[in-house]
Amino acid sequence: MPVLTTTNLPGIPLRARGKVRDVYSIGEDRLLIIATDRISAFDYILATGIPDKGRVLTAMSLFWFDFLKDITPNHLISANVDEYPEELHPFRDQLEGRSMLVHRANMVDVECVARGYISGSGWKDYKRTGAICGIPLPAGLKESDKLPEPIFTPATKAQTGHDENVSFEAVAAHVGFDLTNRLRDSTLAIYRKASDYAATKGIILADTKFEFGFAGEQLVLGDEVLTPDSSRFWPAATYAPGGAQPSYDKQFVRDYLESIQWNKQPPAPALPDEIASQTSEKYKQAYRELTGRSL
Repeated sequence: MPVLTTTNLPGIPLRARGKVRDVYSIGEDRLLIIATDRISAFDYILATGIPDKGRVLTAMSLFWFDFLKDITPNHLISANVDEYPEELHPFRDQLEGRSMLVHRANMVDVECVARGYISGSGWKDYKRTGAICGIPLPAGLKESDKLPEPIFTPATKAQTGHDENVSFEAVAAHVGFDLTNRLRDSTLAIYRKASDYAATKGIILADTKFEFGFAGEQLVLGDEVLTPDSSRFWPAATYAPGGAQPSYDKQFVRDYLESIQWNKQPPAPALPDEIASQTSEKYKQAYRELTGRSL
């Protein structure tokens, strides 16, 4: 299928274009979310799309929404274009396999991060302070070590630049103690169930982030869920603490951009076909191994 980096739905109100998703308003209480094949690295959208990336992200989210439905409600209405409002049917070629019709939710302005292993920004925080988001951790941990137990390490949601790790208390001051408790409990419950399942497929779920919002009075899981864009998935067979791990994500892209010594300023460079296709295969491999399905 052709790479889709920008959607165009004349007559349908465009609500937002994110780094990956285009969001359209469908009446007052529904949204159409389309996962494009855009990819970002170092906080910039690159000039080259990744084949099938949007379809993988959507299929992965749909798998997890169904898998987790017993422990958390979500915002999904349908991913079947035949069930979408009639005015969307002419755009089937842009929607099939990469879109979701969802309830509009009042999103909580917090990235809800669960970590079972120490990596990424958590590792940087630990090296500096011995803690992550104010949670003290044992001395002497190595990069990628498994933590004694999963922890909730929220972050502020940044429209540009990196999200910033913050403490439970900082989130509570922002959205209230009771809601922060609910976010933490839901985040860790989802993480535990998903990581236990991933382990049966030979995959370590090192960390992941979720977004929650209120659809009416109900707190629901929204956005994307447990995809290679929002999670670190490591092959268990090659896991070796003490450094960064091979991962089912866009590491090929980051490594390539480092190799060409891009100064991480706009404009973001294009990617060679080989890098784009290898990245695409990593995303599809994660989907196959976790779900047992192919696109």
